[in-house]
Amino acid sequence: MANAFDFNAKDFYDAESYAKETARIFDICNGCRLCFNLCPSFDVLFKRIDELDGDLDKLGDSDTKKVVDLCYDCKLCYPKCPYTPPHHFMLDFPRHMLRGKAIEAKKNGIPLRDKMLSHTDLLGTVSTKVAPIVNWTLENKPLRTVMEKTVGIHRERNLPKYTSQTFRAWYQKHKSSKAESPAKDSATDRTAGEERPKVVFFHTCSVNYNDVDTGKAAIQVLEKNGVQIEVPPQKCCGMPYLDGGDIDNAKKHAAYNLRQLADYVKKGYDVVSPGPSCSYLMKQEYPMLSDDPDAKLVAAHTYDLMEYLAKLNKEGKLSTDFKNSQGEVTYHLPCHLKAQNIGFKSRDVMELIPDTKVDVVAKCSGHDGTWSLKKEYFKLSLEVGKPLFEKFGENTAAASDCPLAQLQIEKGSGRKPRHPIQILRDAYGLEKDPGI
Repeated sequence: MANAFDFNAKDFYDAESYAKETARIFDICNGCRLCFNLCPSFDVLFKRIDELDGDLDKLGDSDTKKVVDLCYDCKLCYPKCPYTPPHHFMLDFPRHMLRGKAIEAKKNGIPLRDKMLSHTDLLGTVSTKVAPIVNWTLENKPLRTVMEKTVGIHRERNLPKYTSQTFRAWYQKHKSSKAESPAKDSATDRTAGEERPKVVFFHTCSVNYNDVDTGKAAIQVLEKNGVQIEVPPQKCCGMPYLDGGDIDNAKKHAAYNLRQLADYVKKGYDVVSPGPSCSYLMKQEYPMLSDDPDAKLVAAHTYDLMEYLAKLNKEGKLSTDFKNSQGEVTYHLPCHLKAQNIGFKSRDVMELIPDTKVDVVAKCSGHDGTWSLKKEYFKLSLEVGKPLFEKFGENTAAASDCPLAQLQIEKGSGRKPRHPIQILRDAYGLEKDPGI
């Protein structure tokens, strides 16, 4: 039987097989309803089933498509569901929704909007070259109205600004500067002759083109802890392609990144990423998208950035030479970190800082990839995120590992969170936004 997590099954794109599996999954979900309040997909599905007096046979293709379109792949249902693998029901609701999007894309093509939003490297490469003009355009109300009518991106959606200097350009200068003036290993717990931890830094599109300072902070903190860093060539992790059902391009990007990362992993490096969606994808989806044995190898050695620092701390290798307390921090736990089932690593690391208290809010922001950019879902996304927005008051610092959740929280509450790595950098007393 084909299932939603077998991207390479012969009948993955077969409509009849998909319909049969949809009926099976909807029947199981209807009998459980544990996820009734997690997202609009379940709300619409269960209400529609109730309207049909519980007769699932009366659900039409249009009903299924609406449920699929409302799924924004937050993955929150997966860890909550009692029937996920290895349970014999083998139920994976979000991946089955992805299968529906992929079949739709194969049948009718990928819409222009999804094509545009998925090419993050192309958009970033072009936009950073003319960043002031692009940023002005993104804030110009008449032009945003035109964008909404032509492309379908909501005129009120706050969008990430582009930087004139990419993270990769900054890192090359930084690396050259370090080579000219090598600094002493600053990790206080390093013993003589002990091998330094080694990582490959998967910087993410967001860091490379929009939020360079998060990448700078990551490098500063890793170097503070004596970590050897490599930043090889890399492409978008592929998540935006999955958002639009473009499995083929997601596979191509996965294959490229695996070629770049696997050799380092075989030499003893771990892969770290400051982006929860990227680390999730490499851990959970790359082994599904690729039959290359290296996919499982890379997945097994991939860490979210704060998860990696927590690992160093557990091994007694994380410097606790903190200079500045950070007070009270309201921390949003991103959905794609929660789905990794790794606990509250960002909280744990931030609470190592003296006189620092972290309040964790584990609620979905509603941004969810490209979903909330779309004019038909923007207002609904704010409704989804409202319970989260209400948790951000004026008297605490705001933090979230997810760059898109940061945007959504800023839109809904007026507070712009920072990445926990920036808070850690400040606690160490390291230079803010270093030039090189």
